[in-house]
Amino acid sequence: MTVTRLRAAALHLVLVAGALVSLFPFYWTAVMATNTTKDMYQVPPKVTFGPALFDNLGRLISSIDLFGSMLNTLIVACCTTALVLFFDSIAAFAFAKYEFPGRRVLFGLLLLTYMLPMQLALIPQFVIMVELGWVGTLNALIVPAAANAFGIFWMRQYIKGAVPDEVLAAARIDGCGFFRQYWHVGLPAIRPGLAFLGITTFIAAWNDYTWPLIVMVDPSNLTLQVALSQLNTVHNLDYSLVLTGALVAVLPLAVVFVLFARGFIRDAMKGALRG
Repeated sequence: MTVTRLRAAALHLVLVAGALVSLFPFYWTAVMATNTTKDMYQVPPKVTFGPALFDNLGRLISSIDLFGSMLNTLIVACCTTALVLFFDSIAAFAFAKYEFPGRRVLFGLLLLTYMLPMQLALIPQFVIMVELGWVGTLNALIVPAAANAFGIFWMRQYIKGAVPDEVLAAARIDGCGFFRQYWHVGLPAIRPGLAFLGITTFIAAWNDYTWPLIVMVDPSNLTLQVALSQLNTVHNLDYSLVLTGALVAVLPLAVVFVLFARGFIRDAMKGALRG
C-alpha cells in the first residue's frame, strides 16, 4: 500500500513539474510584457511583474493597426471554422455511412494529402490566388482553408461510432435523402466531435502565419500574426513590445480554451478511443 502511494505521489510530482515547465513560457511572456526591454538583460533575469504594461500597450497600438488586424483575424478564423465544420462533416458523413464506387481510393488519396508537407502547396496555391485576383484579400485566407483532410478523417471516425446504421436505414425508409439524413439524423449526434474540430480549427486559423505572410500584400488587410511580425525589425528590436503583442494575441485563445477545456479534453479522448 505504501509503495502504491509513493508511486502515485511521484507520478503527481512529475505531472506538476511538467505542467509548471509548460506554463513558464506563458508566464515569462506576461512578465516581460509588464517590463521594459532593458529589464530583460538583468542578471539574474527579472521574473516578477513590472509597471510598464500600459506604456507597452500604448506603444503597441501606435506602432501597428492592432484592432484592425484583430478584426481581420477574427473574421478569417470564424469564417474558416464555419466552413470547415460544414464541408468536413458532410464529406465525412458520406465516407462513413455511404457506399459508392471508389470510396476507399478517394479516402486513401485524401489521407495522402494530409501527409504531404504544407510548403509543397504554397506556390500552386499562390498562383491560383493570382489568377482569381484574390491576392491581398481575406478571400485568399478563407477559401483555401474551407476544408481539410484532418477534419474529414476526424469526423469520419467520430460518425462511424456516433451515428447508428439502423437509424439511418429507418430514415431512408421514411424517404429522407442524403442531406436530410445528414441534417436531421447525423448532425445532432456528432455535435461533441464538431465542437472539438471547431476549437482546433479556430486556434489554427488564429495562429496561422506563413500563408497570410505570403498572400496578404495589402497593409490594411494584415492579420494579427503578420502585423505583430512588423514589430521585430533589424533597426528596432524591442522585445518588451513584441512580447506585449504576443500576450495580446494569445489572450483570446486562452479565454476560449478555459471556457471549453473540459469538453475539449473529453471529446479528444473519445475520438482517440474510437480511432
